[in-house]
Amino acid sequence: MARFLLLHSPLLGPASWRPTGEALRGRGHAAETPAWPALANLSGGFYPGLADGLAEQLEADEAPILVAHSGAGALVPALAARLPALRGAIFADAILPHPGRSWFDTAPPELSQQLRLAGREGWLPPWDAWWPPGAIERLVPDADLRAGLLSEVAPVPTGYFEEAAPDRSLTSPAAYLKLSGAYEDEAEAATRLGWPVIRLPLDHLAPLTRPAPVAAALESLAERLGG
Repeated sequence: MARFLLLHSPLLGPASWRPTGEALRGRGHAAETPAWPALANLSGGFYPGLADGLAEQLEADEAPILVAHSGAGALVPALAARLPALRGAIFADAILPHPGRSWFDTAPPELSQQLRLAGREGWLPPWDAWWPPGAIERLVPDADLRAGLLSEVAPVPTGYFEEAAPDRSLTSPAAYLKLSGAYEDEAEAATRLGWPVIRLPLDHLAPLTRPAPVAAALESLAERLGG
């Protein structure tokens, strides 16, 4: 049995992982879906503030496997440094750590420009406003799941995207789970690093909408990490 900490994107909330958490528990594992502190409640020092706030919620009785989705990938080294022990990390359709660089430095230039233009008085629109009309409905057709997901999004301080990640690298064993074509570059980088990689032909929100295959893939990667 493994202990999974399912880390949501700081632009979303724990709802994005809850169905997969239930599926992992059904497979006999421990699975938690803790919440990062709200970005809106932090005033600079976002990486340490997020890592400190989440680490305070965790019990240290068993070394976990961190599973980071989307933007949470950049936060893994900061959180790992605050945990007494870690069995490994799995990046699920997630960006990879980028020590010393900001989110804007690593994002596709067209997306960075789009968001900078959309910003107003130090704030960016909530995540759901980044998508073209109808895109979220296609990814999450179930109205109840979609409502739960969107109830946790909020405007985001621009400073989070401008802040350089701490100059700290991940030292624990790691693996990658690719769910959508948008993260193929990250999966290829993980392969070059020698990490175990699984590619599922799903989509970015599959932890919410397709929990069974996501949970099975996480279980397989955990075994390959020695967890």
